[in-house]
Amino acid sequence: MTGLSGPQVWPGPGPFALLFLCLLGPSSVLGISFHLPINSRKCLREEIHKDLLVTGAYEITDQSGGAGGLRTHLKITDSAGHILYSKEDASKGKFAFTTEDYDMFEVCFESKGTGRIPDQLVILDMKHGVEAKNYEEIAKVEKLKPLEVELRRLEDLSESIVNDFAYMKKREEEMRDTNESTNTRVLYFSIFSMFCLIGLATWQVFYLRRFFKAKKLIE
Repeated sequence: MTGLSGPQVWPGPGPFALLFLCLLGPSSVLGISFHLPINSRKCLREEIHKDLLVTGAYEITDQSGGAGGLRTHLKITDSAGHILYSKEDASKGKFAFTTEDYDMFEVCFESKGTGRIPDQLVILDMKHGVEAKNYEEIAKVEKLKPLEVELRRLEDLSESIVNDFAYMKKREEEMRDTNESTNTRVLYFSIFSMFCLIGLATWQVFYLRRFFKAKKLIE
């Protein structure tokens, strides 16, 4: 390109682009693949908010050709150990559940077999929140137009943002209350320690005074 001099300045993103980026923030998609050796266990953990739909799809590639009786078990639990999904001899499938509370959820794959068998390839795709909803099915059931579907999706994203901010505000208030309570306890403990030290110093003075009087070192 000729006839231009000086640095070129590209226009920044407009308000609609910024809004779009902000609305994409709360969506969460976890796509991961890893190798699972025989007789091993691998777990993935993720914190998920309350009352959110969680969907997932998994595929386990068995390269052993059925040798060694290789089997892979899949289990999804919460921090309390409650089983949300379990599949014996899993190879390929889908799962879905709704969270009842904000918690740490664990997805575990466990391989069992005998002999020397190549590692299995595990592919896991998890979605929760807005990304987990099937808007195509919603459009078919409610007979929505494409624009209405997109508005529904943006509405859900906006609600997700509001819920995230409300949760962050709640956590901030809890942390502030905890800090204030800790500071109050530290203050009371400091005052108590100071009185204990003053009392101990006073007792030492009277004790030494009596001791020296007993030894007739002072009058």
